[in-house]
Amino acid sequence: MRLLGAPGPWLVDTVLAVAFLVVALTLGGQPEPGPGWRALDAEGAALTCLVNVPIAARRRAPLAVFAVACAGWLVFIHLHYWPVVNCPGPFLALYTVAARRPTRVATAATAVIGAVWLYAGIRSGQPMAACVAQALVFPAVGCRVGIAARISAERAEQLARLAVELRREQGDRARRAVAGEQRRIARELHDVVAHHMSVINVQAGMAGYVFRTSPDTAHQALLTISETSQEALRELRRMLTLLRSSADETADTTVGADAEEGTDTGPGSTSADGSAVLYAPMPGLDRLPEVADRVRAAGVPVDLRFSGDVRPLEPGTELCAYRVVQEALTNVIKHAHPARATVLVDFRPREIVVSVTDDGRQTRRVSANVPPGPGHGLIGMRERAKLYGGTVEAGPRAEGGYGVRLVLPTAPAPTEPTGG
Repeated sequence: MRLLGAPGPWLVDTVLAVAFLVVALTLGGQPEPGPGWRALDAEGAALTCLVNVPIAARRRAPLAVFAVACAGWLVFIHLHYWPVVNCPGPFLALYTVAARRPTRVATAATAVIGAVWLYAGIRSGQPMAACVAQALVFPAVGCRVGIAARISAERAEQLARLAVELRREQGDRARRAVAGEQRRIARELHDVVAHHMSVINVQAGMAGYVFRTSPDTAHQALLTISETSQEALRELRRMLTLLRSSADETADTTVGADAEEGTDTGPGSTSADGSAVLYAPMPGLDRLPEVADRVRAAGVPVDLRFSGDVRPLEPGTELCAYRVVQEALTNVIKHAHPARATVLVDFRPREIVVSVTDDGRQTRRVSANVPPGPGHGLIGMRERAKLYGGTVEAGPRAEGGYGVRLVLPTAPAPTEPTGG
């Protein structure tokens, strides 16, 4: 068997049939097979072959093999040959029927074996009580072992199916996690590129427009372009580093399906190639003045105000509010420049409300280089807010202009302890 490798079922059954046949012929070839029993001759050997040879096909046709083995055994007993010679073959056929067919079929086969066994006991002249007991116990044990094997096989098959489904579900979960991470990165890229490049585009147009008439203004515009591009590069480098880390984790099958947006790995992280990577932390509400300054430099007056109990929030919540303000001001640059914009960040006990409005003044723009976008900004805002349990409302205002209102739930503000 070791030389042949893992044997197939047909080979195992063939070996069993040959082994049963050899044992039966050897046992029946004894000079005195038993008191009063007929010695094994050519007819008995032929019946022995009829009982044991079909065992080789027991898995393919359990019922047919059982019927042939029992019929041959019954004729063998009827011709007064020793029943013990051929009893293993029918019992193995009974086990196979019980292991591969429903319980009612196995019960019927057990009754058949019991009847043949009872007939053999009667032919041997044993007491009736002993014959009945043996006819009940031995076939029942063989049937029960076969049923147990069938239940075990069905359970193993069910576990195999569950394992396949589990692997498929894990693969789907991993793909969903990767898709969610890709959407998050796409939103980040959209926000970074749209805002910074819009500012750069407007400043470049302004610098070209006033290059000869106002060199100081052109110089200031170029400085703004330099600062804005450096910040955009820092954010892009940080995002690409996070993306590379996520790819490495995916390759190691450690993708987190519920990775939260806004996780900061902090300075001093290591890239995939082992080199140290330093980048700015995830932006928050404390950097809104920088955004307002860049937008002002692009020619859009911005009034930034904070109200309520100003306090630090969770990083994801702050990033969401920051990106919404950034996207809304970018839209003002694109579509309402040089309208006046107002940003109000209202800290409430259980939520933060951010509103960005403009007065909608449509005047001649300095540069027409900013192409209209596909409208993904508002979709990204709403997705971000939904991720943190908030809402975004955007649309034209009755008094003119456009407004964006973000509401995000926050943890309750800490209360001052009271005491004497």
